[in-house]
This record gives sequence, C-alpha cells and structure tokens, in this order.
Amino acid sequence: MISKLKSLFTEEKVIDRKNYFELLINKKNILDTVNAIKDNKDLLFNQLIDITAVDYPSKDYRFELIYIFLSMTYNKRILIKIFLKESESLESISSLHKSSNWFERECYDLFGIEFTNHPDLRRIMTDYNFEGHPLRKDFPLTGNVEVRYDDLEKKIVYEPVKLTQEYRNFDYMSPWEGINNTLEGDDKVNEENDERN
Repeated sequence: MISKLKSLFTEEKVIDRKNYFELLINKKNILDTVNAIKDNKDLLFNQLIDITAVDYPSKDYRFELIYIFLSMTYNKRILIKIFLKESESLESISSLHKSSNWFERECYDLFGIEFTNHPDLRRIMTDYNFEGHPLRKDFPLTGNVEVRYDDLEKKIVYEPVKLTQEYRNFDYMSPWEGINNTLEGDDKVNEENDERN
C-alpha cells in the first residue's frame, strides 16, 4: 500500500507509521487527494473518521489541519495533514464526504479555520454571539463574556467577564498544617514514653 501511495503522490510526503500512513499535502490539492484515496481500488480510504486541528500560534503556518480516513477493506488508516496560515481558508470536502460538514463546522467554530464552498459554515458548538475561537491557544481561559438569563429582563444577557476578588485569593496552606493534632489517648502515650526514659 505504501508503494501505491508513493506512486500516486510523487510531489507529496508519504510516511509509513506502521499502524497508519501520513500524507503531508499542499492545501490546493485537498479535493484531488481525497478523491484519489477514496476511489483508488488499491487504497479505498472511503470512510472519513475525523477532521481536527492543532494551533501553533508562534509559527507562520499557525494551524495543522488533520483529516483521518479509514479503509474498511484493508483495515488501514491514513492521516492527511495540511499546514495553514491564520488568514488562509481551505476548500471544503463536503462534496466528497457528507460527514465532513459537521467536522468542518467544528474546526471553524473552535479554531476559526474557514472552508470555502461549505454548504452551511456557521458555529456548531458555541453560541452564535460568541466572540473568538476557544481552542486557539491565545483565547483567554476565562473567556470574553459571561452569559446568563436575567429574570427581570426575561432574556439572555451578555456581560464582560468579572472575576470577584474572593475567588482570586488562594490559601496555599496544607490542610494538615496549622491544626491542633491531638487525639484522645495521646496523653497516655506521652506518659508511657516519659516513664521509659
């Protein structure tokens, strides 16, 4: 199978990882590559398992986009990896794999990666008014806004995050330090030790 991959993808980097294959490709080749691994009778990677991303904010190519495919016929997996700059978009593979629709929406929602020609590219996990992309490494841990239901206004209210000071004071003292650790009967042990000495 590795020889077939190398013959098909002469300009791409193909790596055999024993249990699976890796294919590093250029973003413009995504549709041709997915189509080739899906329809080739020697490969038949026709089941899309997942699409995910990794954020490297200090690199020029900030995002590593990873497609995972399975060949049920040959019981093999292949990972297709693409490196993208923050401002770059990528062609949607939803025309080849309908299941990519939600995976691509998830990458858009959580990382901010845009897919061109996607049938319905909108947020899937966060609220429509959500600001930012929570799986980016520069996203603040506390978020940008708090969401709550206001009983007086009878609607959902968005407010800037406010951390009250009482939650920010941490007591680093061990629970075992600073407490009087006397148990009933300890005085007898101390008396017996004094008698022996």
